[in-house]
Amino acid sequence: MRVAMIGTGYVGLVSGTCFSEFGHTVVCVDKNPDRIGSLQRGEIPIFEPGLDDLVTRNVKAGRLSFTQDVKAAVKEADAVFIAVGTPSRRGDGEADLSYVYAAAKEIAEAIEGYTLVVTKSTVPVGTGRQVERIIRETRPNGEFEVASNPEFLREGAAIEDFMRPDRVVCGAESDRARELLRQLYRPLYLNETPILFTALETAELIKYAANAFLATKITFINEIADLCEKVNVNVQDVARGIGLDGRIGGKFLHAGPGYGGSCFPKDTQALVATGRKFDAPLRIVETVVEINDIRKRRMAEKVIEACGGNVKGKTVAVLGLTFKPETDDMRDSPSLEILPALQAAGATIRAFDPEGMNEAKKLLQDIVWCADSYDAAKGADVLVIITEWNQFRALDMARLKSLLKQPVLVDLRNIYKPTEMRQAGFSYYSVGRPAVRA
Repeated sequence: MRVAMIGTGYVGLVSGTCFSEFGHTVVCVDKNPDRIGSLQRGEIPIFEPGLDDLVTRNVKAGRLSFTQDVKAAVKEADAVFIAVGTPSRRGDGEADLSYVYAAAKEIAEAIEGYTLVVTKSTVPVGTGRQVERIIRETRPNGEFEVASNPEFLREGAAIEDFMRPDRVVCGAESDRARELLRQLYRPLYLNETPILFTALETAELIKYAANAFLATKITFINEIADLCEKVNVNVQDVARGIGLDGRIGGKFLHAGPGYGGSCFPKDTQALVATGRKFDAPLRIVETVVEINDIRKRRMAEKVIEACGGNVKGKTVAVLGLTFKPETDDMRDSPSLEILPALQAAGATIRAFDPEGMNEAKKLLQDIVWCADSYDAAKGADVLVIITEWNQFRALDMARLKSLLKQPVLVDLRNIYKPTEMRQAGFSYYSVGRPAVRA
């Protein structure tokens, strides 16, 4: 089949590339000439494990290409996916749909023959109907349908999630549209992946409801972690004890500095805004958003407490800046709240991240950027782990101890065991677990 993917951001590039791996002919479209030029030269603008090899292979096979020409890509396509950004709108938290609607108008001007227009972007309930209206107004006699196919890709594991998903959700309301989507996902259909067909609005809401529920699980265990610290209990034991209950499950029960990234922050805000719009307030989700914002700032206070209540004139070494490992994405990362708060309290920051340094430099000021973990630790009063990259899981503690002014480690991801840190001679502070003091 012939596919046009409008937008070469994270979702568009990964989805388009994976569709080409399924054997379809895919043209990825973007208005940014620099991005298209980079992709045509084989330079991948985002870090996602395995994506560069997948792009190279499918470009070489002639199934994947990149262009700025929307009209040429759309007129040849059986299915056109809208995969543009839907950032939070300033002031009210609603999703900014201007890019989606602009794409719909351009698609309308270019379609020839029957075309299925599919929203891949995360959009509020009712957006698909608006896309349909825009296309109909622009092309009254156009032969098209609009469907919704939300993505459920985890950054750092996106290819695996696309190729072996838990489910595929498709909001499509005609046999023709459903059959076309079945053909697009044929390799998954043959592997008996659950493919859920719903109404358009249902598919749109499933995406938001899923992300809000996962954000709620994260926020719940973070609050339990705060209680654990007060009553001298290990939150990891609590999480395991409740996670073994099949009704709850162990995923997303890892205490830490709060959620970030391109999805949870904006999607929870957008869902809250939708609830208010339809007079169906989502009080749990509203509270989740509020608690998560406060939590990131609270993590800076935890670091200050570990330094005796004052970091003025002190140096803080930071390992990990991205919102999670295996990505260079800095959007709403806890580090963007924690580091400025420490700087405001008088600290100097030495920082290292395996993949996020270039993006971090655009967002953080007056940071000493370091070559590796041990370079960051040189002369620091405390070492803080914010992102759980694998290479931070087996640090040479003796070497770190020799580099730090004081053997103090604040582990916001609980990747080390308190007993091991005590044996290594460190004062060790983690999340939801008793502190260890050297």
